[in-house]
Amino acid sequence: MYKKARIKYIAYYLPEKVLSNDDLSAEFPEWSAEKIITKTGIGERHIAAPDEFTSDMAVKAAQKLFDEYGVSKSDIDYILLCTQSPDYQLPTTACIVQDRLGISATAGALDFNLGCSGYVYGLSLAKGLIAANIAKNILLITSETYSKYIHEKDRGNRTIFGDAAAATLISDEGDGLEIEEFVLGTDGRGADNLIVKNSGSKYKTELSRESAADFDGERNDNYLYMDGSEIFNFTIESVPGLVNQTLEKNKLSFDNVDLFVFHQANKYMLNHLRKKIGIAEEKFLYHIENCGNTVSSTIPIVLKEAFVQNKIQKNMQILLAGFGVGYSWGGVILKS
Repeated sequence: MYKKARIKYIAYYLPEKVLSNDDLSAEFPEWSAEKIITKTGIGERHIAAPDEFTSDMAVKAAQKLFDEYGVSKSDIDYILLCTQSPDYQLPTTACIVQDRLGISATAGALDFNLGCSGYVYGLSLAKGLIAANIAKNILLITSETYSKYIHEKDRGNRTIFGDAAAATLISDEGDGLEIEEFVLGTDGRGADNLIVKNSGSKYKTELSRESAADFDGERNDNYLYMDGSEIFNFTIESVPGLVNQTLEKNKLSFDNVDLFVFHQANKYMLNHLRKKIGIAEEKFLYHIENCGNTVSSTIPIVLKEAFVQNKIQKNMQILLAGFGVGYSWGGVILKS
C-alpha cells in the first residue's frame, strides 16, 4: 500500500504594484473600467516590479508559508517549481530558490514548465514522489511573471493576467487534503494559440525587446500571444469531459462533490463552464477580481481563500480542474 499524500498548508504572495481597471482605461480610453470588469470579472491585478522575478516571488511565498504555519525548512526534502517565466533558461530556478531559502542541499529540486494546468500536474508529481518513498515533505511552488512577456500595447492580455506565486506543503504525515486520483491530458496541436514564440532556441532573436511601435494590434513574437477565441473553444470543449472523467476515475457521482475549483481564467469563461456543466453557484469557487488570472497560481489561491473563509470543512470532496496553455489539462479530487 503506497503512502497517502496530503496538502497541509498553502500561502501565496502578490506583488505590491497594482494595475487597476482605471489605470488600463486611462491607457485605452475605448475600454472603460466598468467594461473591463463586466467582460472579465477582474478589477485589478498585481504586477511584479522591474527588479522582481520568479525566484523572488517564489521565495516570498514559501517564506510566508514557513512563517504562518511554523514549518521547519529542515523538513523539506523536495522542491517542485512550476513556471513558464524562469529567471534563466539555465540554471534551474528551483535550485536558486533552494539556496535562497536555506533548504538543505540534500533536497531535490526541479522546475517544470506548465501554465494553467500546472498546479494539478504539480500535485500529481508530488503524490508520485511520496508514493515511491522518494520524498516525505514536498514544497510545491507556482510562480509566474507573465507581465514581463506582455507587450505594453496588448490591451487584451494586460487586462487578464496578473503576477503571483503560491507555495503548498504536501506531506505523507498528519491531517490535510488527501490527494486522490488524477485525470491528465495533452493536445499539442494547440501550442501556437498561447505562445511566446521568440523565447527559446527555435526562433532566436535579439535579447533586446522591440519597440512598442512594433505591436500591430495583434501580436509581436517577442511577447505573449493568445488567440482568445481558440482558447475559449478548447476550454468549453475539453473541461466538461475532464470533470466527468475525474468523477469516474474517483468513483464519484456529480452530487458527491462539495466544491469545484477551476483555473481562474476569467469570470465570463468560468460562468459559461459552470452553467454548461450544471454546477450550482454555491459549489463553484471564485477568486479573480483582485488578482486576475495568475496562471498556475490561481487554484492554490482559491484554495487558500476557501480555508480562510471556512468554506472547506471536514469530510468534503473537492474537484480541481486546470486547463490551458499547451494545450494541457488536469483534474483531481481532494478529500478533506
